[in-house]
Amino acid sequence: MKDLLVVDDDKLIRMTLKKILLKEGYKVVLASSGEEALGLVKNREFDLVISDIRMPGMDGVQFILKLRSYLKSEKRESIPEIFITAYAKEDIYKEALSLGAIGYVEKPFDMKSLLKAIDNAKRL
Repeated sequence: MKDLLVVDDDKLIRMTLKKILLKEGYKVVLASSGEEALGLVKNREFDLVISDIRMPGMDGVQFILKLRSYLKSEKRESIPEIFITAYAKEDIYKEALSLGAIGYVEKPFDMKSLLKAIDNAKRL
């Protein structure tokens, strides 16, 4: 697992994740929205998606549902997903949990938790 897609509307979060994940040896592509991320997936293969849940426009739940639908329609393999969120107490988080993503990391997150979730994804 090398190619990661990070989707978050917060530029600082995107850049921080990219810096840390590059140091860990991953190739990282950034998207600031679900719409942008879907466009990237159409032209490239990813091993893992890390997505914020709460974003303007298409939220993380909507993005993952559209991503899964697109991959299925194109007969492409599914991509494991990890959600990151600062809103673990809200209904949108509960909805995200119901999707069965392989990992959930709360913001502010410690990188060890995120790296552990990524490591767990490698085992699937």
